[in-house]
Amino acid sequence: MGAIQNSLNSAGNLVYSGKTASLINDNIVPLIIGGKHITGPAIFPVINPANGQEVWDAGGASVKEAVQAVEAAEAAFPAWARTKPSARRDIFLKAAELFRDRTEELTDYQRQETAADPSFVQWSLGLTVDNLKEVAGKTSFVTGSFPSSEDDGRGAIVIKEPYGVILGIAPWNAPWPLGCRAIAHALAAGNTCVLKGSELSPRCFHAIVSIFKEAGLPDGVLNLIFHRPQDAAAVTEALISHPIVKKINFTGSTAVGRIIATMAGKHLKPASAIILADADISKAAMACTIGAFLHAGQVCMSTERIIVHMSVVDDFIMAFKESTNQIYSSKGESPVLVSSVGANKTKNLVKAAIIGGAEVLLGDPKESFQIDESSTRMMPIILGNVKKGNDLHTNESFGPSVAIYTFNTEEEALQIANDTIYGLSGAVFTKNLSAGLRIARGYETGAVHINAMTIHDESNLPHGGTKASGWGRFSGITGLEEYLRSKVVTFDE
Repeated sequence: MGAIQNSLNSAGNLVYSGKTASLINDNIVPLIIGGKHITGPAIFPVINPANGQEVWDAGGASVKEAVQAVEAAEAAFPAWARTKPSARRDIFLKAAELFRDRTEELTDYQRQETAADPSFVQWSLGLTVDNLKEVAGKTSFVTGSFPSSEDDGRGAIVIKEPYGVILGIAPWNAPWPLGCRAIAHALAAGNTCVLKGSELSPRCFHAIVSIFKEAGLPDGVLNLIFHRPQDAAAVTEALISHPIVKKINFTGSTAVGRIIATMAGKHLKPASAIILADADISKAAMACTIGAFLHAGQVCMSTERIIVHMSVVDDFIMAFKESTNQIYSSKGESPVLVSSVGANKTKNLVKAAIIGGAEVLLGDPKESFQIDESSTRMMPIILGNVKKGNDLHTNESFGPSVAIYTFNTEEEALQIANDTIYGLSGAVFTKNLSAGLRIARGYETGAVHINAMTIHDESNLPHGGTKASGWGRFSGITGLEEYLRSKVVTFDE
């Protein structure tokens, strides 16, 4: 793979040169269009939220570059659609190998851009490698069918064929698995892609596309753009409205998802955990601690509501506080959010909840009342008695806050859990499997995890939500089918 020489830039961050996942010039992260590095016209700084220092610049796209990326994907589509499944498989396996071999470098990119904890990044990289291997193994699973025809002397076949150009939009919080997931199944099915990465972590997305190119993906099959926040509306509209873009997948906030869905239509998420009376309290408490506060609560499957049976609520709160203090000591450093905007949003939601009568069970409410507008940090906070209709009850905080509710019957628990526009993930803790399955059937979510935290993702399982948490599925055979359309052909015998 060649030697890698590392050095420090003026901000004290590692700079990689030689054979790396993301080689850049002049400390500017470029776009990748048609296999070429193109520095977009809108240069903007990328800031490390942990220390406020600039780590590098990025050359953001304008509408012109967005259209060029679509056209490059269109030009590459005919040849890529004809490639054999085994050739696609080998590219995915090589990409998985490169992600594995460059874990240290990729961890450093995400740490510099989003201040993510290295253990979280390494877990997400492991998931990425597994996902790519899983997709590689399914490239040959694309098959049609030979249904019988109602007409005598007539035969029929159903062919599966790729759509064409797919737009994948991925967020900053877990760029490796979510960025790859935005394009992997589409590519495996024979489509070409434009990946729109987050402006908060452009080097991470640049590394993804660079790794696929090194793994043997032909130029133009996968193209990368990102942009400044102020250019988001124009660039996104240009991509979605382009007649060549046949399908869109998006992972991110529901608010932005609604905008994208509206655009797409014009051009033809909190998780909860239910603790039953017979639950293993210690296990449930630790799972809820990690589920609520991992990555500072900035995971789409993070636990926002914990719904506890009245008979065990006191024991659970005690255990939950102990497990939270064990992992997030008040004497330690506060978790870092990706921006002060995100931190302030969560603090303001907590403030409004407390003013509305919520009780602070653990944490310092001063953080939410005496807000440091420039800070990206926030300690975990646990609330009780959050009123229905309060913004924290209604909206996803996407930060280190969680609310505890109580119930007496399973019907009450499900009513609280389902009283939301979101429906991505849920959890139920019980020693009675029948009760767990009964709750799972009533949960209005895309996934329910019995005796495990709400944050869970496997390469072979379909991943997606209900209600405002989205349409469609990633991963597994279901994920592959999302990027194939059926064509019926009949013939006289």
